[in-house]
Amino acid sequence: MRRDNLTWESEFVLLGLSSDRQTQAGLFVLFAAAYLLTLLGNGLIILLIGLDARLHLPMYFFLCNLSVVDICYTSSGVPQMLVHFLLEKKTISFTRCGTQLFFSLALGGTEFLLLAAMAYDRYVAVCDPLRYVAVMSPRCCTGLAAVSWLVGLVNSTVETVVTMRLPTCGHHVLNHVACETLALVRLACVDITLNQVVMLASSVVVLLVPCCLVSLSYTYIVAAILRIRSTGGRRKAFGTCASHLTVVSMSYGMALVTYMQPHSTASAEQDKVVTLFYAVMTPMLNPLIYSLRNNEMKAALSRVLMRSSESKL
Repeated sequence: MRRDNLTWESEFVLLGLSSDRQTQAGLFVLFAAAYLLTLLGNGLIILLIGLDARLHLPMYFFLCNLSVVDICYTSSGVPQMLVHFLLEKKTISFTRCGTQLFFSLALGGTEFLLLAAMAYDRYVAVCDPLRYVAVMSPRCCTGLAAVSWLVGLVNSTVETVVTMRLPTCGHHVLNHVACETLALVRLACVDITLNQVVMLASSVVVLLVPCCLVSLSYTYIVAAILRIRSTGGRRKAFGTCASHLTVVSMSYGMALVTYMQPHSTASAEQDKVVTLFYAVMTPMLNPLIYSLRNNEMKAALSRVLMRSSESKL
C-alpha cells in the first residue's frame, strides 16, 4: 500500500452535513444566526465586565476569559463552515486544516480548565466566604487563567503534531464538517497506537481531571449549602452557582461520553454532532445562561445603558 505523506499543498475534501442544496441553504441561515448571536452575546459580556467596576470580581474575570475563548473557538471553524454551505465542493488545505485543528483543541481544552477554575472560585465563595478576597486574589486568578491557557496550548500542540504527521495513503476525504482529530485519524493507513495514547492522555488532562475537580468542588458546595438553616440562605447560595453548574453540565456531559469511549465505537455522525454542539451551541448558550440567570449582569447592563443615555443628554 502506498504511504504518501501529506504536504503543505495537499487538500482535504469535507463531506459536511448534507449534499442537498436546499438543506445546506437552511443550515447556512441557522448557523449564521447562531454565530451572530454568539459574537453579540459574548461580546456584550466582555464589554459589561470591562465597563462596570462592580463586576471586577474573580467570578467575572473568569467569565470574561470564557467569553473570549467562546468567540475565538466558534470563529476558528464556523465561518469556514458557512462558506462551505454555499459551495458544491468543500475543500480545505493541509495548512488550514492543521491550523483549525490546533485552535479548536487549544480553545476547547482551555474552556474545560477555565470551568474548573470557576468551580474553585465558587467553592471558596460558598465554603470559605470570610477568606474569599484573600484566597481569590488578583494574583491567584491570573495564575489560574494563565495555567488554563498554557495547558490548553501545550496539549493542543502535542495532539496536533501527532495527528497531522499521519500518512493517509491517498485518502483525503474527511467525513466531517471540519478538521477534527478522530476524523483525521480514521484516514491513517499506519498503526495509530501512539495517537490513541495521546488522545487518551489529552482527555485525562483537559477533561477528566478538571471534571473530577469540578465534582469535588460541588460536593463541598452542596454540603455547605445543606448546612445553611434558612431557605432563603440556601436559595441565595445555590443561586451563585446555578449558572456555572448549568454550563459545566452542558460542556462536560457530551464530551465525557464521546472522548472517553474507545476509539472503535465512536461514529463519524456522532463526531459531527459533538463538533457542532461545541462550535455553535455552547458558545451561543453560555452568555444567555450567565445573563438570564445572573441579576448582577442584568443590573450592570441597566447601569451601562443608563450612563449611555445620560451622556447623550
